Amino acid sequence: MPSKRYKKALGLVDSKKTYPLKAAVEVLTKFPKAKFNETVDLAFRLGVDPKQSDQMVRGTVPLPHGSGKTVRVLVFAKSGPAAEAAKTAGAEYVGFEDMIKKCQEGWTDFDVAVATPEAMGEVRKLGKVLGPRGLMPNPKTGTVTEDTARAVKEVKAGRVEFKVDKAGNIHVPVGKLAFTPVQIEENAHAVIDAISKARPHSVKGDYIVSCTLSATMSPPVRVDVKEFAV
Repeated sequence: MPSKRYKKALGLVDSKKTYPLKAAVEVLTKFPKAKFNETVDLAFRLGVDPKQSDQMVRGTVPLPHGSGKTVRVLVFAKSGPAAEAAKTAGAEYVGFEDMIKKCQEGWTDFDVAVATPEAMGEVRKLGKVLGPRGLMPNPKTGTVTEDTARAVKEVKAGRVEFKVDKAGNIHVPVGKLAFTPVQIEENAHAVIDAISKARPHSVKGDYIVSCTLSATMSPPVRVDVKEFAV
């Protein structure tokens, strides 16, 4: 049963209306707040068929104001320059055989994994552990690279990944409710723009079918994406 706070929030939004991004953010920030700093998310329903390999939508986008989240990074790299660079850049965990063994035992206490191309030969064997959790390093998201320092810095600065699920949906965090409305709007704008540009060439008709903005404990606010030329 909805809480009093949620019901009050529902009274502040027209569920049948689609709001321009700026107005959607204004509505969201007027909702009654929870007792913690809620995460703000964008949810998309796309007009793609994820079963078709040429209609997969996936990528990364740097948030202008960061995600507001402390990101714990694991870097798979053999001893040498790449490993040292990762440590200097602030990676919480750096290693190769020791970290692979730890993950094989079920450890996944990190948010993003980065690997050097050399390390990927062994890291691929962790597919059953890291894959289902969305933690497998991937060249398409910049997490398989020799430049480990850059990858670590970008992730910690607020680069987020997006990937369409089996139902054609994408969920992306765009900040925290403690951010200013302008920061939320600019982060959301960057994500919508990135997903718009990731439109597969084979998609016909509507690409972004719907888009909503919400906080962890709030109702969704429908966002008009026509201004983003999708």
